Amino acid sequence: MSAPESRAVVVTRDEPTDGPLSRELRSRGLTVLNWPAVSVTPAAPAALRAALGAPGQFDWIVFASRHAVAAVLELRSEPPPGLKVAAVGHATAQVLTQRGWTVDLVPEEANAAALVDAFAALPGGGAGLRVLYPASSRALPTLAAGLRQLGCAVEQVEAYHTGAAALDVEDCRARIAHDEIAAVTFASPSAVDELAQALGTQDFGRLLRAAPAVAIGRTTARALSERGVDAVLAASATLAALAAATHRLVTSRA
Repeated sequence: MSAPESRAVVVTRDEPTDGPLSRELRSRGLTVLNWPAVSVTPAAPAALRAALGAPGQFDWIVFASRHAVAAVLELRSEPPPGLKVAAVGHATAQVLTQRGWTVDLVPEEANAAALVDAFAALPGGGAGLRVLYPASSRALPTLAAGLRQLGCAVEQVEAYHTGAAALDVEDCRARIAHDEIAAVTFASPSAVDELAQALGTQDFGRLLRAAPAVAIGRTTARALSERGVDAVLAASATLAALAAATHRLVTSRA
């Protein structure tokens, strides 16, 4: 296998230069450029605190991301008594178990539709279950709508806000023009949307015609497909798998 080329891999997720995906990529010998396209900030905690503090109001709490886990753990170190826990994907579940939470339901495939299917397979098909869903300000409707179609009563509470980050667009455009990018990693649909918005249609297209996109999961890959980009899909929805897929891609093209 060829050594990784000198061009850089772009990380678009909200993390510092020594963040977990950047470390995974560097550990494989790749050069990393941090272009955080999204900014994740906590939401006002009052609504989530009230929901978590209402004993017996919910049967389940569902987590679709590690950001939602972090928001809840900021308010409670332990789950409310009698509350079962579901997570979209093993990476999100792992964050919970590391903090001592028992995770009762994790689908094999890390996406919202798979979690809805897992609820449908429960006794009674999920009908009548009361579900607390701490979510992003930009949460896609798949999870809440799917659970409601099963007959669940879902209370969706904004746990964190996802918005645009302050990206150095001129530096990004200069690097695109000089063909300095080997691949671009995407860990969420929001990162796709915000990078496209920041760069503009022409430069976003130019970037991903020259440097392949690597997506952490099918939802993110779908967001790229809607913009005419065919992404390489990580083997599982984890940062380690995203880094591994990126490494294989870059070394195969070197």
